[in-house]
Amino acid sequence: MAESMDDIMHPGLGSNRNNPDFPHAPADWTQAAAAGKGSEEGLELGDDHWEVVRALQEYFSSHEHGGVNVRELHDALDEKFHAKGGIKYLYQVLPGGPVAQGCRIAGLEPPAGATDKGFGSVI
Repeated sequence: MAESMDDIMHPGLGSNRNNPDFPHAPADWTQAAAAGKGSEEGLELGDDHWEVVRALQEYFSSHEHGGVNVRELHDALDEKFHAKGGIKYLYQVLPGGPVAQGCRIAGLEPPAGATDKGFGSVI
C-alpha cells in the first residue's frame, strides 16, 4: 500500500491520527489496551488519567526526531498541569510516576532515566 502524505509527515501515528480523543497516539496503541495496562498496575483509568496520556502522547509526537529528555518532559508536565497542582497532582493520578507509569499506559517508551527509582517513579 502506498504511503499517504499524512503517513510521511506524521510517521508512527497510524490509524490513531484520526482518533479525535488521542490524535498523537502511537500506531499500535489502543485505549482498551491502556485501560488493561492501568488495571494491571492497580488503576481504574478516568478522565484525569486520559488527560495525562494525551499530554504525554502529544509531547512525544512533537519530539520524535530530537529524542525525549526525561528532565524536560518532567518540567513540561509540571507546567502543563500547574493549575491542578503540577507534579504533586500527577503523582496522585499516577502513583507509579507520571513519566514512567504514564509512558507505559500511553504506549510510549519511557526516556532514559525515567525508571530510576529516584526520579519519575515512586519507590
